[in-house]
Amino acid sequence: MKGTISKQLIGQRIAELRKMKKLSQEELAKKVDISRPSLTQIELGKRNIDILELQKFAMILGFSLDEFMSENFSTNHNSEVNDESQAYYTTKRISTPKLSINKFKNVLLYILERCAGKPNVGETVLYKLLYFSDFNYYELYEEHLTGAIYRKLPYGPVPQKLDAIIEQMIESDKLQRVKTIYHGYAQTRYLPLVKTNLTELKASEKDVIDKVIGQMSDWSATVISDYSHKDMPWMASKEGEEINYELAFYREAPFSVRNYGEDL
Repeated sequence: MKGTISKQLIGQRIAELRKMKKLSQEELAKKVDISRPSLTQIELGKRNIDILELQKFAMILGFSLDEFMSENFSTNHNSEVNDESQAYYTTKRISTPKLSINKFKNVLLYILERCAGKPNVGETVLYKLLYFSDFNYYELYEEHLTGAIYRKLPYGPVPQKLDAIIEQMIESDKLQRVKTIYHGYAQTRYLPLVKTNLTELKASEKDVIDKVIGQMSDWSATVISDYSHKDMPWMASKEGEEINYELAFYREAPFSVRNYGEDL
């Protein structure tokens, strides 16, 4: 091959050629036999690509390896600006979240059973534990945990319909709302009055939730809010709008929970 180019440029060229072929990321990933999140990382220049993979791309997208690796290679395509937010908006969305109220209630109970006794776990911390459980699970398994829709609000990602679900659980004696003072500030906390129905949670779901709890449940509301504001799904979303789960695939350390060096 004529030369060596950066993985960022390789990713940009692959993304442009994919769009010229009118292929979604999911379609191209299947043809190359890698996961879609791995293709996302390649196109963003964040994952190395080996020669065998590059040969597969060449066959499917129709380019010469020698020409592709040269500095003056052109796709003859007026591509849009290749940054993370633009790459997201040009990616075909493959899954629309659909809230499972029963699953959401059991995830909420599961978290509270383990964390409700901690004085720092008020509404703010609870919302963030739910958010990271949902988005970490989606990044790992490309499936929704609760299917809750989160919006970007000033104090961090907040699941929609949470207030209504909590009111239902309080009325049915599954939760108790408690008003407390923590470090001089008013705080709303929730205590579980019933046990989680563990048959509603898969082992993989419990594992993800347990890891989130282990990492973050001792953090203060300020610390966990600041942390959530540095997560790519939050940063790439507009104020007041829905946070798209697909943005979890654009995470970097320390937020990413998936090893993109190996396809699942």
